Amino acid sequence: MPRRPRVMLPNVPVHLIQRGNNRQICFAADEDYLRYLDWLDEFAGKTGCTVHAYVLMTNHVHLLLTSSATDGIGQLMKALGQRYVQYFNRSYRRSGTLWEGRFRSCLLQDETYLFSTMRYVELNPVRAAMVDHPGEYRWSSYRVNAQGEASSLIRPHLLYDRLDPDAASRQAAYRELFRYQLDPGVVDEIRQATNGNLVLGNERFGAEVAALLGRRVTRGKAGRPRKDPEACIL
Repeated sequence: MPRRPRVMLPNVPVHLIQRGNNRQICFAADEDYLRYLDWLDEFAGKTGCTVHAYVLMTNHVHLLLTSSATDGIGQLMKALGQRYVQYFNRSYRRSGTLWEGRFRSCLLQDETYLFSTMRYVELNPVRAAMVDHPGEYRWSSYRVNAQGEASSLIRPHLLYDRLDPDAASRQAAYRELFRYQLDPGVVDEIRQATNGNLVLGNERFGAEVAALLGRRVTRGKAGRPRKDPEACIL
């Protein structure tokens, strides 16, 4: 069966997740995280991609990014994956694949879901009970977006910049979004859209994207209940 084409459009944000094969560890030491972020920065620049948020977990990665070209994110992840796997295999004297097949992704309606998805990404270590607060986790973009930590990788989305013209006030407004946990229903929406390679947005947005791509980009009508095999994804 041919692979289903990804739902990608230029200049529209995308949330993606890439997991280790069989949930194996992808980052075993600080150097691994640092190398991945350095190469993410390098290849994002080369492929016309802008990273708005990220979190690197032990066995998977979440990214929120925008590309100026339809195939930019695919090119980024291919180059990054090849470089990182070569490094990881050489460092740990292993061979073979590291990542679990293709990354999963969803196109999102920024005015409705940008901040929810940023919170979803940066709260991942909290949901996993690794830390009590996202600022305690070193390998995410929270400290950049919420606390003004310097980064050459993170490029703010226009909606983030519009929170406030003053940087300190903008970061305070962003931190305010994290006072409460993300609604479980929104978490499920993000997971389902990402796992299904669908769009995350209202009906109008889904219809517009479907018309542009000439195919269905939202979930079909509910049928027989089926257990979601990816329900445990963080």
